[in-house]
Amino acid sequence: MDEATTHPGTHGPISVWELRLAEAGRRCGPEHADAARVLILHAARADAEALTRVYHQGTADERRAVLHALPHLVPGPEALPIVEDALRTNDTRLVAAALGPYGARHLDAHAWRHAVLKCLFTGVAVDLVADLARRSRGDAELARMLGDHAAERTAAGRTVPEDLHRVLALTEAAPAQGAAGPDVPHGKES
Repeated sequence: MDEATTHPGTHGPISVWELRLAEAGRRCGPEHADAARVLILHAARADAEALTRVYHQGTADERRAVLHALPHLVPGPEALPIVEDALRTNDTRLVAAALGPYGARHLDAHAWRHAVLKCLFTGVAVDLVADLARRSRGDAELARMLGDHAAERTAAGRTVPEDLHRVLALTEAAPAQGAAGPDVPHGKES
């Protein structure tokens, strides 16, 4: 972290702090590697450009750390392509990290709904979806999508995940008064 604070920019083809991200698992152990990587990114004051570079050049573990660091380092939507990329993967750890606070704040309603469905398809626990209750509240389109998914699974003789019923129950709540933002449905978004 001291190196990242002292030399936050790129020096040569790769900065010292980026090398430390790669070493975090060996130096700190797997149980502390995510936290160490997030702290290094914060100490380096990594901006959206640096985070994008690290994400695309990194391992799955490094990518997950970038996703966890986003809400602390990037206030606006400029890092949203990283979240969208993670949601296209089949790595459930990346999908879960993409649906953290940054994704909850910046994904539009359409993309967020599809990400919630992807959680149900891939077995990512919806407890990991940041701001799930607020974003689901009164969302008729999400309720329709969940109902369609449940009907397809039932018709195929498959069980319907319990998480689907939990999210469906959240959609039945009335929307908050004066709700605004990227999560509020505005027109057809299927």
